Amino acid sequence: MKMQTEELSILENNFNQLIEMLLAKKADSENFNVRLNSERSQFTRFNNAKVRQTGLVADGSVTLTLMENQRSSFCRFPFTGNWDIDWQTAYQALQDLRAEIHLLPVDPYLVLPTGNSVSREINLGQLLPTENVINSILEPVENLDFTGIYAGGVIIRGYGDSCGQKHWFVTDSFNLDYSLILPSGKAVKCGFAGSEWNEKAYLEKINDGKKQLSLLSLEPHVLPRGKYQTYFAPAAVAELLSMLSWGAISEASIQHGNSPLVALSRQEKQLSSKFILKENFKSGLVPRFNDLGEVAPEELTLIENGVLVNSLVNSRTAKEYNQIANGANNSETLRSPEICPGSLDFADILPSLDTGLYVSNLHYLNWSDRQTARITGMTRYACFWVENGEIVAPIENLRFDESLYNCWGEENLVAVTNSQEIIPETGTYSSRQLGASLVPGMLVQDFTYTL
Repeated sequence: MKMQTEELSILENNFNQLIEMLLAKKADSENFNVRLNSERSQFTRFNNAKVRQTGLVADGSVTLTLMENQRSSFCRFPFTGNWDIDWQTAYQALQDLRAEIHLLPVDPYLVLPTGNSVSREINLGQLLPTENVINSILEPVENLDFTGIYAGGVIIRGYGDSCGQKHWFVTDSFNLDYSLILPSGKAVKCGFAGSEWNEKAYLEKINDGKKQLSLLSLEPHVLPRGKYQTYFAPAAVAELLSMLSWGAISEASIQHGNSPLVALSRQEKQLSSKFILKENFKSGLVPRFNDLGEVAPEELTLIENGVLVNSLVNSRTAKEYNQIANGANNSETLRSPEICPGSLDFADILPSLDTGLYVSNLHYLNWSDRQTARITGMTRYACFWVENGEIVAPIENLRFDESLYNCWGEENLVAVTNSQEIIPETGTYSSRQLGASLVPGMLVQDFTYTL
């Protein structure tokens, strides 16, 4: 969905005016911050290579947080872009918060706005015109059972506070999350995303999916439970990586003692020297500022050659545990993670695997034992048995149960590919989610499958 520069300017000016109005209305004892979440998106859902549902969404909301006497309260209200409506809504919200804030308990770790940082980042891409989306996506998948959803358009994030901090972030992006399905119900799961539509790259994705479909139609290879050498494609690696945002890389979780990486933080454990994890905001897919207007470093190394060198620390955690904040968000989760590449060439993946499992996707992941960083989950979609460097058959879904200290450990992490893929956030609950993981593939030995 194309958004004109003029419309973007109107939204930015109205948001800035709203901040100025709140600055003029606030009492000397009060502090506040305002956060904008807005989008202009096209959503098109496909089923069996036909359009199931399509539409355009123009949405926006503002969250206003008021702080006074070591207390805070917030409310959320629509942001229309119409100044006559928005300023009245915001002023009424301010009045409502004033009426209730004195009823709330004192928060000893409340973080007040500080600093005067200002940023403005606009990343406009080349998305498909609205009228071209359906034909461009469906023409290459004629006669296939193609099912999925396209979401594309402009996403906006804004921030302002009573100290004068102000941030404005705009990004153009699309995500096509789809499956190619056989009559048997087996499917190949694929994703295609970015800021510029590339027809050639999309056709290559579809053709690769067709090849995997033909392999999926073969008789499945039955495997007993046990340990197998496994190649995890980037989408599967991204699923494993996402578990670090479930209370693992968070400094608060480490301080509480319930992080699966406590042993790593105490240097009682170490991962492979091949494993390097960063927060990398250079892609421009997600803003560097957090919900307090603090700007994270453009690049922050978290795990270097298997050693935890930084956790994610927000200002609240820093205040409570006498740490140094590094721009983490409220939940201290990964926003733009990158696992650095290794040396394994794409052409050498199957020969290096030799005999074992090629795992394209994982799902239903959860911690099975947090203290040992043990994860359970299932293989999913196009996963194959490989013999002598050749794919010979698909497999039935398997359950695994394995510790990150093992699969990412020095002995078991055999190789990391020298290429990476962007695996985007595909969530659309409440609004389109920002961010993506930049990850390689990984070759792991003795990975444990339990069922």
